[in-house]
Amino acid sequence: MILPKSNRLSPDQVAEITRIVEASGCKIQPIVGAVRTIYAIVGDERDELMMTRLEGLDYVERIDRIQSPFKLMDKRSDLASHRLTIGGVTLGEQLFVIAGQCTIDPKNPNYFYETAQAVKEAGANALRGGVWKPRTNPYTFQGDTKSLEILMEASRRTGLPVDTEVMEESHIHLALEAGVTTLQVGARNALNYSLLRAIGKAIANKPTAVLLKRSIHMGPINEFISAAEYIAAFGNPNVILCPRGTTPTLDGYRNHPDESITPLLKEKTWAPVVVDPSHSVGKASYVPACALAAIAYGADGLCIESHVNPTAGIGDDPKQALTPEVLAKTIVQARQLWALRHG
Repeated sequence: MILPKSNRLSPDQVAEITRIVEASGCKIQPIVGAVRTIYAIVGDERDELMMTRLEGLDYVERIDRIQSPFKLMDKRSDLASHRLTIGGVTLGEQLFVIAGQCTIDPKNPNYFYETAQAVKEAGANALRGGVWKPRTNPYTFQGDTKSLEILMEASRRTGLPVDTEVMEESHIHLALEAGVTTLQVGARNALNYSLLRAIGKAIANKPTAVLLKRSIHMGPINEFISAAEYIAAFGNPNVILCPRGTTPTLDGYRNHPDESITPLLKEKTWAPVVVDPSHSVGKASYVPACALAAIAYGADGLCIESHVNPTAGIGDDPKQALTPEVLAKTIVQARQLWALRHG
């Protein structure tokens, strides 16, 4: 819908916008009011070049889009009935919990094996473990491909499906060959469209899921959903949206907690929402409250860091990982709140 700055456009202006929209296979339909005339775009208004040209006209005040910018992720798309099942849990029908270490320490694999068993006993449905880790400081531990073997061995021992972050195309193929259930796209790569396309292509004919974290910068909701569209466009709709806190940070927290965007996501897309409270607040003592807030906002699940001995962990575990005992209590409370919301 085109809203001009004046009450109506001149004949020359109407002719100009008509040329622009017809070049994209659309038409213009004036809607004449008592005082003002606005102009509807009839056709597929998702043509970005057309919209950019119209927005650049100095006599156009603004353009209100009627259609969703998402062909696949939109709540009204043909995929709206799609359901994702991981480890026997269908997201949206039961609370789904991913738990485990931020970073797998290849020098101490037993810590991860013990953590894996502990999070299973605590009630987690899937196991997370960082194999490759993006770091702001180039001199800190960046992960180790050897950790992929530890992750998959923990999966065999516990029977839990696994989630790990991939940062480049070679990681995608290594993870898929190993049998990783869910590929994670971290906040620093959430808008890396080349990586998103590569993931979409690699999993096009596979049951693999993708946990897509929100960009570390407080980008628009539509930007978040559009990133998921890049993956789904290749044919695999198994995408999970994961708010995990953004910048600028909120005093006292690692990031700015953003679990409150869950209802907005639910309003726009059918994709399940799994919130990461660990990175959101960045301190173990705050994580349970943030997790429960996420469920109250309508999240379908949680991604929580846990370690049998957080002080002995590497990466973020010493600061934000829950002990298995606290994790178990948090999961019980989260499931009670889930039942209250969905009862």
